[in-house]
Amino acid sequence: MEVIPVTPSLENTPVPPYVQALEERVSAYLPQPQVMRIRRAYIVGAEAHAGQTRKSGEPYITHPVAVAYILAELGLDAETIIAAILHDTLEDTQLGREQLEAEFGPVVAELVDGVTKLDKMSFSSRQEADAESFRKMLLAMARDLRVILIKLSDRLHNMRTLGAKDGTSRRRIARETLEIYAPIAQRLGMNKFKAELQDLGFRALYPDRHRVIGERIRAALGNRREAMAKIEMALEARMAAEKIPGRAVSRIKSAWSIYSKMRNEHKTFAQLMDVYGFRVITDSAMHCYQALGTVHGLYKPVDGRFKDFIAIPKANGYQSLHTVLLGPFGAPIEIQIRTSEMESVAERGVAAHWAYKSDSGPANSAQARAREWLSALADSQAHTPSASEFLENVKIDLFPDEVYLFTPRGEIFSLPRNATALDFAYAVHTDVGDHAVAARVDKKLVPLRTRLTSGQQVEIITAPSAVPNPAWLEAVVTGKARTAIRQYLKHLQHEDAVDFGHRMLDRALDARGMNLDAVPAKALDRFLEEAKLKRLEELLSDIALGNRMPDQVAAQLMALLGPRDEITTHVHNAEKIRISGAERGVLSFGNCCHPLPGDEIIGYLSSGKGIVVHRVECPNVVEFRKSPERCVAIEWDRDVAGDYRAELRIEVLNRPGVLATVAAAIADAESNIENVEYIERDSTAATLLFAIEVRNRKHLADVMRRVRRTGVVSGVYRHPL
Repeated sequence: MEVIPVTPSLENTPVPPYVQALEERVSAYLPQPQVMRIRRAYIVGAEAHAGQTRKSGEPYITHPVAVAYILAELGLDAETIIAAILHDTLEDTQLGREQLEAEFGPVVAELVDGVTKLDKMSFSSRQEADAESFRKMLLAMARDLRVILIKLSDRLHNMRTLGAKDGTSRRRIARETLEIYAPIAQRLGMNKFKAELQDLGFRALYPDRHRVIGERIRAALGNRREAMAKIEMALEARMAAEKIPGRAVSRIKSAWSIYSKMRNEHKTFAQLMDVYGFRVITDSAMHCYQALGTVHGLYKPVDGRFKDFIAIPKANGYQSLHTVLLGPFGAPIEIQIRTSEMESVAERGVAAHWAYKSDSGPANSAQARAREWLSALADSQAHTPSASEFLENVKIDLFPDEVYLFTPRGEIFSLPRNATALDFAYAVHTDVGDHAVAARVDKKLVPLRTRLTSGQQVEIITAPSAVPNPAWLEAVVTGKARTAIRQYLKHLQHEDAVDFGHRMLDRALDARGMNLDAVPAKALDRFLEEAKLKRLEELLSDIALGNRMPDQVAAQLMALLGPRDEITTHVHNAEKIRISGAERGVLSFGNCCHPLPGDEIIGYLSSGKGIVVHRVECPNVVEFRKSPERCVAIEWDRDVAGDYRAELRIEVLNRPGVLATVAAAIADAESNIENVEYIERDSTAATLLFAIEVRNRKHLADVMRRVRRTGVVSGVYRHPL
């Protein structure tokens, strides 16, 4: 680290009061030479921004100094403070990166460069975010957390001074703050930042709603001040009697959190405010647990409302004990119990007791967990070529409502709400996920689709032959699982797609008296160049996935070959393409008709999905035939692999044990039952719908025969008819 020597001229240089305030703040924890480096940064920044003003009319340099002050309040290092003062110089002034590096060192130059790249981004909303820019921001965070701390502080000061902007800009910036930056602050454990960003964003986006809810909160607090004081005194008196050091403070819900819950949970203002909130701050984890016992002795705890985030911290490093008590006024009391260290991490997250990854000491739990999250993101993006897909994965991670799960060895994993056993398998390791077949949850065997709840012990059962299938994408919620499954399927799909695309294009060329192998290399290269494709495999894959029509490609290739008298272009009786069922990478089977080997079938090219196979008698085929260029002539091969889904509609007598009798008959016919449901029933009869797996039409007929022989059914039909 380069340290600029303290020269009398630098120490005696007059600076404005707002710079003096910054220097006083950093002097509390930084040595004098570093304070002088910060002064030097101000002088360089002021010269670079000379003549520039903010919308409010103030000199522009006041903004970066204010950003630096916010970071100084968090106790960040000199490099971060200097980078904050200079964060707009590369973008808006003549100052170059080389000059910055020469004057302040490579770390400052890298931080300023990272923030500059972020400043170029604009988001209209989380859904329509510039996905590529969002990816860059998260990768910049992964390289150096300080980049996002500067960006969040920059956004916070901009929100504090938003009044100078016009109405449209105010609303755009406020929405972006609520949907992008406040959640990032929350994910990094910076609750104080998150709360202020949310409040300022809410006030700018919905000023009337903010004012009304704010007034109602103040009125409600005024009415209950006496009650809150009594509870506070009772808590502190009981702790003092038990000789537990600490204090109790009342907590007030923010206007944004009340508004969000009213909107999302359809609750009234009165329902949300009918809760007293307190925080108990003590000096050690042991005293936290003792304080918990003390408050439970004072007021009765509400069953099932206790959470221990000390033993199992949240994904952003947050630690606290949460409990709900039934208070003296009949209203619930929510109490959080934590140490002052935990309080600091809860408010400041990754910025608490800043210890950057160096020899200066270990990072706090929030920093360690943030780095874990960011390194997982970096790994995910390396395997996710699509920026929008990456953004979709990150959004899940940015808004977690976590469940905490245990391995049989006692390791803890935190996953988003609604996570399944398959998500857990991928959280353990990608190889475990790829080969998972089932799970044991609390020692009971369950399917991989089973949703998990906090506190469960999960063990994954694997088999070397097991591989991911497309249906798994519907069974997972985590970005890691989705990325790994898609990666495997893309690899599988590409191999299948190239082979299938070759067959489809050959068939289209065959109808014109030509085949792909006979097309001259020059003509093929020219076509690929015009289509902006690098290799023939890309073209073939595109055809199989429905992104290009084989007939159109064949016609374009023939046009490049010029007039060929001997070719008859009206022949359309080429052989059908045979499928074996193993081409699951590019083939899927219509849920509307569930085609089986032995059925007469037709393929329909669906863009991006590949070929969807339907029975010829499927009602949807009439509509498909209106787009003949998308219809593919296919038939089953002699040797067909795998199991296929079929549905049976079974009319049964409504009496005890009938379901078990029918299920046993299906199992005896060597068919797996995927699902069963009652469609309708009355006192004498019922209609059951079974989803089963069969090898082919003949196997289905055998299942139906066995079901008819049970004597408890009045009719068995293939569904849909």
